[in-house]
Amino acid sequence: MGGGSSPCASCKLLRRRCAKDCVFAPYFPPDDPHKFAIVHKVFGASNVSKMLQELPVQQRADAVSSLVYEANARMRDPVYGCVGAISYLQNQVSQLQMQLAVAQAEILCIQMQQEQQPAPNNLALEDEKSINLLPTNNFNYNNLQHYLSFASSSSNVMQDPLKRESLWT
Repeated sequence: MGGGSSPCASCKLLRRRCAKDCVFAPYFPPDDPHKFAIVHKVFGASNVSKMLQELPVQQRADAVSSLVYEANARMRDPVYGCVGAISYLQNQVSQLQMQLAVAQAEILCIQMQQEQQPAPNNLALEDEKSINLLPTNNFNYNNLQHYLSFASSSSNVMQDPLKRESLWT
């Protein structure tokens, strides 16, 4: 029996005797039956057994971990599995990058407006010191065009059908 007195979770679920060389025993312990049940439901015991037997022993634990993750994702989203979650997160990253670019463009516009305003001639010494604390402006107008065009070039981003309210609105 795969290392203990009780059969592994797979042999218990499949109602068979757990042999000493059971391929499932090291990865599906008897105290976690849900782990094998979900993998079996999505992939089938025979397929999982074949996959594990084809892998070197040192890679099997990682493979089981991946199978369990994908099986859980398939239970939540039967069509896309973990790819659906990855796509959703990539979409969020794209939207946040676009929002960041818009915010950076707004900052640049504000900096340009501040540059164009004439400074009063009767500044106090303290005001001059505070102006010196502002970042020096080596403004590149090409950057502004890049930021302003980013939002329009990213319009092909797939919109999430379950879109949540944005933090920026």
